[in-house]
Amino acid sequence: MKKRFAFLHSINFKIALSFILILIFTIEIIGAYFVRQLEEWNVSQFESNLVVPVYAMNRISENLNDNDKNTRKNINTTIQDFARNNSDITDIQVVDRNGVIVGTKDADRSAIIGRRTLKENIKQGISTNKKITQIYYDRTLGSSYESITPVSSPDNSTVVGAIYVKASMESVYQGINNIIVIFLTASLVAGLLGAIIAIFISRAITRPIGEMKQQAVRMAEGDYSGQVRVYSPDELGQLAMAVNDLSVKVEEATENSESERRRLDSVLTQMSDGVIATNRLGNITVINEMAREYLNKTEEEANGAQLVDILGIGDNTSFDELLENPEPMIIETTDFSDDEEDYDENDDNSLILNADFSLIQRNSGFISGMVCVLHDVTEQQKIDSERRQFVSNVSHELRTPLTSISSYIDALNNGAWKDQKLAPQFLNVTAEETDRMIRMIQDLLNLSRMDQGRSKLDKELVNFNEFFSYILDRFDMMLKKEKADAKEDDTKVVKNYRIKRIFTNKDLWVEIDTDKMTQVVDNIMNNAIKYSPDGGVITCRLLETNKHIIISVSDEGLGIPRKDIKKVFDRFYRVDKARSRKQGGTGLGLSISKEIVEQHKGRIWVNSAEGRGSTFYISLPFNPNETGGEWDEI
Repeated sequence: MKKRFAFLHSINFKIALSFILILIFTIEIIGAYFVRQLEEWNVSQFESNLVVPVYAMNRISENLNDNDKNTRKNINTTIQDFARNNSDITDIQVVDRNGVIVGTKDADRSAIIGRRTLKENIKQGISTNKKITQIYYDRTLGSSYESITPVSSPDNSTVVGAIYVKASMESVYQGINNIIVIFLTASLVAGLLGAIIAIFISRAITRPIGEMKQQAVRMAEGDYSGQVRVYSPDELGQLAMAVNDLSVKVEEATENSESERRRLDSVLTQMSDGVIATNRLGNITVINEMAREYLNKTEEEANGAQLVDILGIGDNTSFDELLENPEPMIIETTDFSDDEEDYDENDDNSLILNADFSLIQRNSGFISGMVCVLHDVTEQQKIDSERRQFVSNVSHELRTPLTSISSYIDALNNGAWKDQKLAPQFLNVTAEETDRMIRMIQDLLNLSRMDQGRSKLDKELVNFNEFFSYILDRFDMMLKKEKADAKEDDTKVVKNYRIKRIFTNKDLWVEIDTDKMTQVVDNIMNNAIKYSPDGGVITCRLLETNKHIIISVSDEGLGIPRKDIKKVFDRFYRVDKARSRKQGGTGLGLSISKEIVEQHKGRIWVNSAEGRGSTFYISLPFNPNETGGEWDEI
C-alpha cells in the first residue's frame, strides 16, 4: 500500500500539484469576480429597462391628481403602452394615495380596479415617498423583480400615488448561466493544458534532484564512487557539482575519522582510568574497558544507556543538572551503611570512584555531549573514613574525663585548696587543660556535623563592611582591656599589635550565616595575633571582584614553609606542634573554617613564605545588584 501511493510523497507530484492548485485558484478567483460583475451589470441593465419613462410618469401624475373618474381611465392606456415595449413585465399596477388600484396592465384584470391594494410595500412606498425594489425567487415563477415608484403631483408638493412593476428575471439569469458554462469550459481546457505543462516543468526540475538523492543514499551507505550528472549551469547544476565535490571530501574525512577512531580506541584501552563519553542527551556513546570494569557493566549494557543511570546517581541528579554544574563527585559502587563502624574495609568488591565531568563544546559554544573520567579513590576514602571515625571516637571518649576534671575542680573549690603551695598550680593546670579539651571536643563535634551534612546555615543578608568592622572592633576592645588589666597586674604580659584596615568604599551585601562566619574570622584573626611578633601589624582587607568579595588577613609572623602550605587546612595538622599546644591550639580551627567557607560556596587559601608572614584569603560569592538588607550590630 505504501509503495502504491509513494508518488504522492514525491517532490515531482508536489511541484505539479502546486502549479495546478495555483492555476485552479487563480481561475476560480477570476471567475467568481467575473460572474459577480456580470450579474451586477445585467441586473443594473434590467432595472434601467423597467424604469417608467418621464412622459408616462407625468401623464400618470396628472391623471392621479385629477379626481375625475373619466380622466383616470387614460392611466390604463399609458401603462399598457409602456408594458408593450418590455416583454419581461408581468404586471403593472397604478395605485392612488389612498391605496386604491386605478390602473393595471392587463385588460382582463380590470375587475381589481377600484379595490384597495393588499401589498404593504406599496403603502409603505406611498407613505415614505421612497422607491422600493426587491428581487426574490419563487419555485413556480422563478426569479422575479418588483419595484414600487412613488408618483408626485405635478408641482411635487405631495405624493398622489405609486406605480407597482413586476417583471420576470429568468431571461437575465439564463443568459448569465450560459456565459458561466462557456467560462467553465474555457477554464477546464486551460486548467488541463496548465496541468500538462506543470507536470513537464516539475519533471525537468526534479530529475536532477532525484539523481542527487540517489548519490546521497550511496554516500550514506559508504559508496563514494558515483557522480551526479550536470544538465545545465543553473542553480541545480551548481548544486550537482557541489554534491560531487562533497562526495570526494566526505570520503577523505571518513578515512581520517576512521583513523582517529582507531587511535582513540587504542588510547582508551590502555588508560588506567575509566572514560565515558555521551551525546547531548546523556546517552553513552563511548566507554572504555576500565570504566566497564569499575561499574561492573558489559559493553551491551553500557552503550546507549543514560550516564546518570550507569553511575547510579539518577535518583539525586539529572543529566541536565550535570550540564549546568559539572562539578566532580564521589560515587560508591556499593551502598554503605550510614554508620561508619559498619564500613568493611576488607570488602574488595566495593569501590569508591571520583568522577570528573567535562563538557564537549563546539566552537560555537553548543554543548554536544559530556566526558566523565573515573578515578579509583577507594584507599583515600578509606583513610578519610578512618580519620572521621577517629574524631568521632575521640570526642566521645573525652566526655568522661572532662566530667571527672570538672567534678575535681568543684571539690577543690569546696575546700580542697588548703594546700596553699600546690593547690593553685593544680587548679590552673586543670582549668587550662579542661578548657583546651572542651574546645577540642566542640571543634570535633562541629566537624563531625559538617561531615555528616547535619550542619545547616542560617543565612541572612548582611552589609559585610559593617560585619567585618564589627569583628575587628571586638579585637581592638580586647587589646584595650588586656592593656588595662596589665596596668593593674604587673606580672601579666600583653602582646601589642595594631590592626590596619583597607576596605572598599562600596557597601557589599552578602548572604551569610553570621555566627559561623564570625567563627571563621575569629579563627584567622586569633592565628594572626598568636603568630605575629610583639608590636606587629595585622592588615585586614575587604575587596570586590566580579561577583565575589575577597577578605584577606596578613600578619608579620614567621610564615609557613612551602611544603606545609597545602596541609594547613588538614585536621590536627600543626606547622609548629609544640608552639601550637603551648598557646592552646587544637589544630582544628582552620579545618572548621574551610568547611564553613565551602558551605557558603566560597573558597579559602593561604599565601606564605618563611620569615615573611602569612596572608589568609577568603572568597565569597555575592550579587553586585543587591543593595538592601538589615544587620544589627550587637
